[in-house]
Amino acid sequence: MSEHTTEGRQQASNRITLIGAFANIILTSVQIILGIIGHSQALIADGLHTLSDLITDVLVLVAVKHGAQAADDDHPYGHSRYETAATVLLGIILIAVAFGIGYRALQRLLTLGNLVTPSSYTLIAAAASIVVKESLYRYTIRVARRHRSAILEANAWHHRSDAISSVIVLIGIAGSLAGWRWLDPAAALAVALMIVHIGWRLGQNAMKELVDTGLDPEEIAALRATIHGVDGVHSIHSLRTRRMGGKILVDVHLQVDGMISVSEGHLISETVRSRLLRQNDSILDVLVHIDPENDEVFSPAVGLPLRGELLPRLQQAFESIPQAEQIRRLTLHYLGGKIVVDLLLPLTTLDSTVDRDALQQQFTQAVADLHDVEAVHTYFE
Repeated sequence: MSEHTTEGRQQASNRITLIGAFANIILTSVQIILGIIGHSQALIADGLHTLSDLITDVLVLVAVKHGAQAADDDHPYGHSRYETAATVLLGIILIAVAFGIGYRALQRLLTLGNLVTPSSYTLIAAAASIVVKESLYRYTIRVARRHRSAILEANAWHHRSDAISSVIVLIGIAGSLAGWRWLDPAAALAVALMIVHIGWRLGQNAMKELVDTGLDPEEIAALRATIHGVDGVHSIHSLRTRRMGGKILVDVHLQVDGMISVSEGHLISETVRSRLLRQNDSILDVLVHIDPENDEVFSPAVGLPLRGELLPRLQQAFESIPQAEQIRRLTLHYLGGKIVVDLLLPLTTLDSTVDRDALQQQFTQAVADLHDVEAVHTYFE
């Protein structure tokens, strides 16, 4: 089984998340207990930050489980946005934790006279936290990027935020031990501000996905270049993109020659689709709409009669033309708000008594009263 399959992605995500959860349980216990015993507000704040990781680890496991479910009738594009929604919730949790830490740190800064110098062994806890959290970050971000998982990447940055906050905590505790007691609560406040920044960034990016924000201009330009490289594409309009989990969905309208066959138009659309999928393996699906003319502003063909409505009118108009009974194929072209009719007749229709130009003129005159029909063209085989 390939590690890039949905099942492989889920297993890898579960494995790294469980490893992180186990490490967080140990770190949270050590940081909070030693922070309380050793009188370090910064270490306690760091422990609460790590505790929030435990909550998000559970969140990641639930999101990955639901996000890995196959598409169904209610979710035809799959369930990847469970991960996106969970990432938004993760950002909110981080910000809430940061406000709690920051409030407590400010209180401590306003009452410096009551501060107790932290114990020296709190330095060891902070240093150990740096090593563990940075290791978790590097392992998790590698898995997240391999499987293009937004929720795992968010969790990885949560580990990195813990590692950076532990560095600040280490500096704060060391400064307090050196006589600058205000450095410990100041470090806790710095950690809170950093967590707010990370939580906001993660939540903002996930919200962009939930509201279908498109790709960056550089990525759009690359898509356009690929599409324009397909023979038969005259122009592009209504190119729309959106993200879903770690994947991209693309919708595009292509203008082609309005007189080509349906099958050729379909081939052009399938060629565009396959090239885009090969160009970027993050693209989940491409929906291509073929247009015979630019309908970006309006669709001039709307309101014209369909074949079932127009054929009886044409048959009535051609009643006076005996050769009309030999029509093998009648093709309708809807262009510029009018209909062009192509008639295919057997070559045997023409003989010494029937002239090609004269027959063409008869068909043209026959539709003169049909205001929706712009022209009739006759062909012979």
